[in-house]
Amino acid sequence: MQHRGRHRRRRRGRALRASLAGTALALTAAATLISTSQAAGGRTPGALSSITSAAELRGLQLRETLTDRAELRALTDDMGGPVGVDEVLASANHAMRDESDCFDSEQDNLPVEPVASRAYCWEPGDAVDDRWIPRSVTTSRDNQVIAAGWTHSGAESGTPDADGGSGADDSGLARVAFVDAADPANLRYRWVLLVVPTADARGFEGLRSRLGGMAWYEDKLIVTARGPESRGGQDDSLYVFDLSRFLRADVTDSEAIGRADDGWSAHHYRYALPAVAAYHPAAGEGCDARGDHDGAACLGSLSLDRTSIPPTVVANERSRPGDEEPARVWRYSLDITADRTGLLTTTGRRGAAVATEAYETEASGVRGVLAHKGDWYVDQSAEKPDGHGTLWRQDEDGADAAKCADGGPSGTSGSDLESYACWGRDSASLSYSPATGELWTLTDPIPERVLYAVKLNDVDSSLN
Repeated sequence: MQHRGRHRRRRRGRALRASLAGTALALTAAATLISTSQAAGGRTPGALSSITSAAELRGLQLRETLTDRAELRALTDDMGGPVGVDEVLASANHAMRDESDCFDSEQDNLPVEPVASRAYCWEPGDAVDDRWIPRSVTTSRDNQVIAAGWTHSGAESGTPDADGGSGADDSGLARVAFVDAADPANLRYRWVLLVVPTADARGFEGLRSRLGGMAWYEDKLIVTARGPESRGGQDDSLYVFDLSRFLRADVTDSEAIGRADDGWSAHHYRYALPAVAAYHPAAGEGCDARGDHDGAACLGSLSLDRTSIPPTVVANERSRPGDEEPARVWRYSLDITADRTGLLTTTGRRGAAVATEAYETEASGVRGVLAHKGDWYVDQSAEKPDGHGTLWRQDEDGADAAKCADGGPSGTSGSDLESYACWGRDSASLSYSPATGELWTLTDPIPERVLYAVKLNDVDSSLN
């Protein structure tokens, strides 16, 4: 009995040691998981999930409304005829600063990994003007012109200058900086007010928009904006502008928009750009910012995918950091027929533009989206204030992002852990330029507003 007891005690000892070893392994695994989670700077969004629900896809449908051509022609003639991009650029009256002239606080917003191929900062007056917020960027095909969209915050600080007024009534007005980028060492820009033609005596009114996204295809500029049924200042529509039809205002000392007593005014701006088409939610209701996916989507940003056939505009749903609901990303086909180039492809008698591809992403706080050669690039905002964001490359198989030292390039946090938070701070919107292979974006906080580019090949080679 004593012999059998010793064997039982030995077996119990081995079982106890095995149990302790298992516990140690479990603790080690848990520590590894915690370390991995910390190294990731938060969980990855994983793979994109295809949206197949007919109801959800219907919520992404837009209905086309075209500006009356005869009325637009009459307005243009009354204002002295159409103006092209070349004249606007030739009159550029603002100069951008290159990276070496940017302040440290501005340069701190640049990405850690991969590094920017070039960067520019705005003229000092625009860099600190809290009335206007930079939201989006796009480029011409040859990258000779960069367009940056800004929206009015409604703030009343500052005084009107030669390029815009101020006041709460201006909230949501949209202007675009057309930047002459032909000489990379000497970027200059001119402000242009976006307007919508009206049937009354005013002739046109200011477009209201967060201007979270823009896409430039051929001679058309497509932007996100508020539709007539918009709720809570959300962008739920797309507006299209013809870049061969700028209007020249002859009254520049008035805050009026449209016909003034002695001519035409564009709110102190020399040039206005009128919409030629609009696309509103097909259901006739504004978007729902709650993100329950039952209705129209609140548009966050927009970009152009030239690699799809036909070319498409890619949109993402506006979302906030920490949102538990997934955000939608999707695309609309562009028309390539001669008389409709740059408009959305529509079907049926009611002119419906339908999403040709749609996914859900688990990334929260999505600030921009780009599709290129089948991959989706998603700009996710920082998890903590003043932190760097993350640029994910996603598809239906998973997600990848660059890693860098936690705390920035100098490891200021004192940690040896790595983080996915390597993209720029407070970046907004993404745009790809095929002529240079660069991915463009910009940042919006004062006084850290930067326009910069990163080689897309560098983005891909930095992914883990």
